[in-house]
Amino acid sequence: MKKISTLLLSFAALLTFIACNNKKSQKVLSHSTAELENNAARDSTVYGTMVDGGMNSILLQTDKGDTIEYLINPNDTIEVVKGGKLSGDRFAVISYTEYGDRFVRSAINITSLLGTWTSLDKNFEIKEGGTVTSKIQSETDPWTSWKLFNGKLILSKDTFEINQLGADSLALENANGIFVYKRDK
Repeated sequence: MKKISTLLLSFAALLTFIACNNKKSQKVLSHSTAELENNAARDSTVYGTMVDGGMNSILLQTDKGDTIEYLINPNDTIEVVKGGKLSGDRFAVISYTEYGDRFVRSAINITSLLGTWTSLDKNFEIKEGGTVTSKIQSETDPWTSWKLFNGKLILSKDTFEINQLGADSLALENANGIFVYKRDK
């Protein structure tokens, strides 16, 4: 009798093991509206279109419909506007308030960021709407999406600081180093 109950218990354990088939629980990748709104609330970036600007200012028509003037501190030692200033271009601006005025901490010209960028090992196109396409078929882990979040460029799962953005050059930096790209025509 003891052998039969041991045999049945072993058989039940074997069936349980086979039924599970070493399946691990899968993560659910759905994002609720509340999560997306929470992420948007944590993003301190203001998005909009530059309607006017001078040497030390940007007048931005925000996506919410407000018009905000941002000043550029002439004492800044680094270039705070990446990609140049041209009326009609889309911008992502992070600012701070001092003495009642809004100053630019970082401004990224999104219109200048869009386009095809190349280096020795990468060739990709940043497109409007948050998509990235790789021009190299053999690339092992190509970037497929992009977004700006708190002044940083997120390409798929990689986060970069934009060191330089010009008409024909892009320099990105993260913990792995500085990556320089040229615009492909």
